Amino acid sequence: MDQHSSETFFNTLPVFTEFEGVADSGNYRALPADWALATADIVDSTGAIEDGRYKAVNMAGASVISAILNALGKHDLPFVFGGDGALVAVPPSAAEKARQALAAVQNWVAEELQLTLRAALVPVADVLAAGLEVRVARFQVTPHVSYAMFAGGGSSWAEARMKEGLFAVEPAPPGAVPDLSGLSCRWNPIRSRHGDIVSIIAVPAGPQSGDAFQALIADIVALSAGEERGGHPVAAEGPQFGLSAAGVSAETKTVQKGTRFRKRLVILLQYLLTVGLTRLGMTLGRFDPKEYRRDVARNTDFRKFDDGLKMTIDIDPERLRQIETRLERAAAAGICRFGLHRQDSALMTCIVPTPLSHDHMHFIDGAAGGYAVAASRLKKQLLGSSATPSGFTP
Repeated sequence: MDQHSSETFFNTLPVFTEFEGVADSGNYRALPADWALATADIVDSTGAIEDGRYKAVNMAGASVISAILNALGKHDLPFVFGGDGALVAVPPSAAEKARQALAAVQNWVAEELQLTLRAALVPVADVLAAGLEVRVARFQVTPHVSYAMFAGGGSSWAEARMKEGLFAVEPAPPGAVPDLSGLSCRWNPIRSRHGDIVSIIAVPAGPQSGDAFQALIADIVALSAGEERGGHPVAAEGPQFGLSAAGVSAETKTVQKGTRFRKRLVILLQYLLTVGLTRLGMTLGRFDPKEYRRDVARNTDFRKFDDGLKMTIDIDPERLRQIETRLERAAAAGICRFGLHRQDSALMTCIVPTPLSHDHMHFIDGAAGGYAVAASRLKKQLLGSSATPSGFTP
């Protein structure tokens, strides 16, 4: 692969538009060996969630994506949001800027959110040397927004090495701030309409899982597809605007210029203007708040594949029972390991370069722990098993 095609890897990938395509090997391509994986997560996110700091944890995870995309001036890189962390794949020309962004965002998370973010920049070449792959697919949710799906075991390997302290990126000096333009959370918690908001993580139990794990993924996706909008937590008309004290506080910290009072005032006025336009059924120039809300509903990442299936879905009790039974049987057969967490609502954190375009991105997680709690339950299942999990390659 030449330098030019390596740099433009993601936006030249073929797209698929039905989520079932995550299990189709033809949709994946190997990430170039000269790329790197920028990965980060919150230390003891479970403890922070137990203290009720869901919004801060999600904001910290999304800030990793926002900081790197803004530093690079690109919004077409492969990335995945994990609730309490994130992974972004970067080309060789962007590696140093990504490192600087990771360093700055670690300091910002410590100073502004009072959380500890660890980070690493892992060369794909090292992943390959370990006998694993980083394979990427491009799931197009709308003509304007695509999300990356990861397979091959490489992203999980990179995360594990980060937690061991390898390939570490050290925090920037005190006072360093990343560019978090567009990072926001101006939505009320999204209540379940059908029963429960359920966060699910399912990973292969080992390299022998192969076709059986692929069949499991197809079954889980098919079961959830029977729910309204495939279990999408957000109604088709979009979520309800909402601005909590925690949300205002978190978003205020992402803005670099101005006093804290001025930043809060600007956020509040923008919010009140948007709500007023919505209630009056009016537009402002090219901004249509109703169309914006519909875009939000279309542009969310409530389903993803990152060396395993991750979903935060709104689902009725009977369908959830069927999904849980299928997962339990697969776990008993040595096909998968899984974690599942129920809650009554979901949270949304957003990256909105401008509300006048359709390419804003919205990250969904459970409002009472979501992926972080599901991951902790998965970890307990793994510790109680002799199986060694590995990344699934369709």
